[in-house]
Amino acid sequence: MTPACERILDQGLAALEVAVDAAQRQRLLALLGLLHKWNRAYNLTAVREPEAMVARHLLDSASVAFAVRGPRLLDVGAGPGFPGLVLAILDPQLAVTLLDSNGKKVRFQRQAVMELGLDNVTCAQHRVEAFSGEYDQIISRAFAALGDFVGLTEPLLAADGEWLAMKGGLEADEREALPAGVSIETRQALEVPGLDGAERQLLRLRRIAGGDR
Repeated sequence: MTPACERILDQGLAALEVAVDAAQRQRLLALLGLLHKWNRAYNLTAVREPEAMVARHLLDSASVAFAVRGPRLLDVGAGPGFPGLVLAILDPQLAVTLLDSNGKKVRFQRQAVMELGLDNVTCAQHRVEAFSGEYDQIISRAFAALGDFVGLTEPLLAADGEWLAMKGGLEADEREALPAGVSIETRQALEVPGLDGAERQLLRLRRIAGGDR
């Protein structure tokens, strides 16, 4: 990767107060290089330039690391693996499952996991409706409207689990469409270096006490 990519990554992680060691930094850069290489052939993301990929994919993913506690994290609609791959690199103790129905994107996920040696990542090609498992946290960056995200994944969330929804804006009708028994606990603005002017926020949702499960 170019020196500019390295500089953008280093400065962005510092601004986010996300500490990485040399091996984690190298893995993040290797992931970036692999994404750029595959994207030219397989059109995995609309972002073409590697410098822009740093902010849009690496730093945007890293911006929610503070909220991830695991130990079992499901990334729904993971696409080429974001935010899950980045979060797995940042926390080797985290058990991450990447779920997507798109074959070429899951093939990229698997290649990245193999090349980067990420033993804490599982890749699954399924529709969420046909998937089973139990997770402590379920995260989504661009999967569906908030109500659909929660409704489709509710059977996969542990009894005391938490949803993490990475969003731009939140429309009133999205909030009103949340399933009964689920509430937004916190709504936190995210300032992602390099995405100046783009509204980013993290919603943390839980079942209301006394609700199902």
